Amino acid sequence: MFANLLRLYQLPRLVLQALPSRALCASEPRFKLDACNIYEKLKFEFDEENKKQAEFLMCSYPEAERRAALLPLLDLAQRQHGWLPITAIQTVAEMLKLEPFIVWEVANFYTMFNLRPTGKLSLKICLTTPCRLRGCEEIMLTCENMLKLKDDETSDDMQFSLNASSGMGACVNEPVIAVNDDLYEDLDVLETEKLLSELKLGKMPPASQCRDRFASEPRSGLTSLLMEPTPAGYGMQELYSKLKPC
Repeated sequence: MFANLLRLYQLPRLVLQALPSRALCASEPRFKLDACNIYEKLKFEFDEENKKQAEFLMCSYPEAERRAALLPLLDLAQRQHGWLPITAIQTVAEMLKLEPFIVWEVANFYTMFNLRPTGKLSLKICLTTPCRLRGCEEIMLTCENMLKLKDDETSDDMQFSLNASSGMGACVNEPVIAVNDDLYEDLDVLETEKLLSELKLGKMPPASQCRDRFASEPRSGLTSLLMEPTPAGYGMQELYSKLKPC
């Protein structure tokens, strides 16, 4: 019991301390809170619409497995608030009857959850091997130059956040940039500059379709499935004729 109370008391300090891999930026933090006023400064509760959605999510699981709603509830809280303050973590913990420290550990593990204030537009650039083979470094450099940001930084006006990412699931359509929930594929430097220019003007272009091809087909053309598929049962008669009778 004492150990749980100690961990709960230390939670505000753990959330607010600098995390090298999840730092907002290299500059001096633009907000200062301590454990004495954090709950007053960062009050959180679901609004009426999201409260109904949260109840629906929880009822989607058997009562003994309600903790399975943890990730959806954290996502719902972040979409409402923009990021996850400690009070949002505590609210979700109370709804699921979990220890707050456990909820915080989950939120800290997944990179899609933000434990610091983030920009209105969160840009994630995939830097895994397939993207590197297609020039994602140039895409990252273009974003850094146009937004005047480095990896894991947020602009002073809180409009843009820039993060390197990986495993975005669009390896055949790289290079790619995720802007909030939208994925922009088949990018080059010119397309990236055009995208960023529109975002700076407050425009949100529709999520890009793959250029010069359909879905995930190779740009050089099909390399397989070059003929019409054969009908069902094709070749079965010849196979049966070669079998020895019982």
